[in-house]
Amino acid sequence: MFSVVFLLALLAFSVTGSPVEVRNSTITLPMTRRLAFSNVTDLLRHDEARLVAFGEHSTRGRRSADDLPRPTVPLSPVDSGVRMQGYSVRVAIGNPPTDYDLVVDSASAITWVGAALPYFSSSGLDTNVPVAVDYPFGSFQGTIWEDGITFSERVSIPRMYIGVAPDIQDMNIAADGVLGIGPTLSGLGSLPNSPDQTIPTVIDRLVEQETIPGPMVGIFFKPTVANGDNNGELCFGGTNPRKYIRRLEYADVTTIHPSSLYWGINHEIRYANIEILAYSPGIIDCGCTFLYLATDAYERYRAATGGTLNPVNGLLQISLQQYNELSNLEFYYVGVRQLILRFVPNAQIWPRSLNQKINGGDNDIFLVVKSLSTPTSAGFNFINGYVFLQRFYTVFDSGKRRVGFAPTLFTEASTN
Repeated sequence: MFSVVFLLALLAFSVTGSPVEVRNSTITLPMTRRLAFSNVTDLLRHDEARLVAFGEHSTRGRRSADDLPRPTVPLSPVDSGVRMQGYSVRVAIGNPPTDYDLVVDSASAITWVGAALPYFSSSGLDTNVPVAVDYPFGSFQGTIWEDGITFSERVSIPRMYIGVAPDIQDMNIAADGVLGIGPTLSGLGSLPNSPDQTIPTVIDRLVEQETIPGPMVGIFFKPTVANGDNNGELCFGGTNPRKYIRRLEYADVTTIHPSSLYWGINHEIRYANIEILAYSPGIIDCGCTFLYLATDAYERYRAATGGTLNPVNGLLQISLQQYNELSNLEFYYVGVRQLILRFVPNAQIWPRSLNQKINGGDNDIFLVVKSLSTPTSAGFNFINGYVFLQRFYTVFDSGKRRVGFAPTLFTEASTN
């Protein structure tokens, strides 16, 4: 049974706890790219484990607490060698404070530690409420602890519920845990004894204690040139206008299941005036590297670009002449005004400086669009991963249930 004490504490969260020094201001945190792959097989296994799990949800009925008891990120049985990777931020937890590198996950609402560096704190309180989170590449089980989390000398959450994971099953992760920035509802089912309950996210808590003005997260990436670069930024509570060059435009979060459980939106995709994907839902996800399309949409893109499947790395390959003839891949959204995001030809190719990582020659050209391995469905037809996010400033606004985009200095860059 759900702990009554824990429930009462949840209800009291918004009116208790000491305020931090910063009030109603945005908070920016640097993000570091953590790439834990030695070749393309590792990278693709990571992505494909994640997208297969998302795809499994598209074949199920509407999710409920009864039929999906632990679905923070849906579980898929995959090789335990798949390693969770992506962008990480450094935070301090507990007293004495311990620094943890946490992978930023836009598809999860749960923040947890214990993957590499064990949790230890004299100020922590074990609520004895079980928590269990399944990932495509492993899972953890533990309990919810109440402790402080510090982002900087001036910003902290004195009382935050975090998962502590003494039991990690087949979890291979290039960090100490996860910082969940997904919608609060994506945490449904992570409390096995009360799967219809959610716990406050980091963003929820910062809003409740009036540290930030609203439940928004701004995300900025610039193209990765080396592992360990501080080339990303999280902005809690709003946006950082210095990171984008024109006004933000917003698309509403889709109401269509299962994309609606995550940062899901509807859009149409066109290439050289060819409809690649009709207006339909999918998700924005910083956990995947590539841009994934439903199989039929992927085949239309392949035919339009003339790409051929490379048998070694599984990516579409094109010649230099074909690259010079590439058109923009255009994403059409319906918001206050119609929004068109143009994915320029250079954005559609893998960085040639990293070709060795994907078993390619120095001058080979590979496309970053891949197949979801499932046909167009009612509720899940694309994943716009890191290759998309590094070209546009992106805002997750849970208060108004919308996702915003704006061009940056890297939108039309020729870095690849």
